[in-house]
Amino acid sequence: MMKVELIRYTPEPEKLVAAAAKLCYSKIGIDGILDGLDTEKTEKFLNLLMDLGHESPIEHVSFTFGVEGISRVLSHQLVRHRIGCSYSQQSQRYVKLEQFEYIIPPQIEAIDEARNIFVTAMEKDQEAYDRLVEILYEENFNKYVKEGKTEKQAAQMAEKASIEDARYVFPNACETKIVFTMSARALFNFFKMRCCERAQWEIRDMAEEMLIKVKEVAPILFKHAGPGCLNGPCPEGNMSCGKHVEVRKKFRKE
Repeated sequence: MMKVELIRYTPEPEKLVAAAAKLCYSKIGIDGILDGLDTEKTEKFLNLLMDLGHESPIEHVSFTFGVEGISRVLSHQLVRHRIGCSYSQQSQRYVKLEQFEYIIPPQIEAIDEARNIFVTAMEKDQEAYDRLVEILYEENFNKYVKEGKTEKQAAQMAEKASIEDARYVFPNACETKIVFTMSARALFNFFKMRCCERAQWEIRDMAEEMLIKVKEVAPILFKHAGPGCLNGPCPEGNMSCGKHVEVRKKFRKE
């Protein structure tokens, strides 16, 4: 099951963005940019800023998420977002997966025959991985002992060398865990693309949960965040899902 947590974020993100923008529009120096920015003035200035679409000041704040229960399909899509983003993903090279978890797409889950085929394939992948690790471990252990390593050293080195090659048998459905940080501006772009109905179901589910969580701590900052059709015409052109009315109702309600 997917789990999305907002584990850290820039303290008082909206006040910091307001202060940075304040410097752009006034003669005040850096020693005074936070002066007078109480809750009311911060909200007023930030509302004006976001309505104008002045996005450069929002790069000063960032949000760090911890996510698990997602597939490698999703993580491959996620890391394509590079500017203003940082990632740390659980390694299959260093972590031995004695019983790997996997994500079943809802469409496959809903059809008994499809689900049975899928689960059988996952079980065979695990069997293949276990057998490959066993074969490679024995080969590598003997090699390292012959090279003069102690049995303890040989065992450690053999396991790493074995699992880093055996992992090639794992499918895209394999579950993974990842911690990542995005600037607010990177999040705007991420939500625009991945909250869209044309995004794949899994990353769209994650994006929508992320948006809910950042709105809880910075509601004004993210009041216009969402799919591309939320604040204007659908950017997908002829490839539009045609559901912009429903999509706008959904996100504006949130």
